[in-house]
Amino acid sequence: MSADRCVIVLTTMPTEEAALDLAQTLIAERLAACVNILPEMRSVYRWEGRVEQGSEHQVVMKTTPGKVAALHARVEALHPYAVAEILDIPASGGGEAYLNWVAESAG
Repeated sequence: MSADRCVIVLTTMPTEEAALDLAQTLIAERLAACVNILPEMRSVYRWEGRVEQGSEHQVVMKTTPGKVAALHARVEALHPYAVAEILDIPASGGGEAYLNWVAESAG
């Protein structure tokens, strides 16, 4: 099991509908093998010198290292925020069958 076969990419979206639209696009374009949309959460953050808060949905995308740059570009193009959260977490391992599925689905 190799650490360079799967990357988890995180973003947040303001609504469930926006998150679903993003997920469907990324899957249709084979930029991600799977996209999870977590239930609504509260976020507290600093923006333009003020402490703000709002509701968001965490979006968890699984892809291959070779698709990360294209996935980033697509998320940035579709994202409604001026500054989109896009964070990569390299997978340190995983089940062989799952890693093969990610490679096939996002390949």
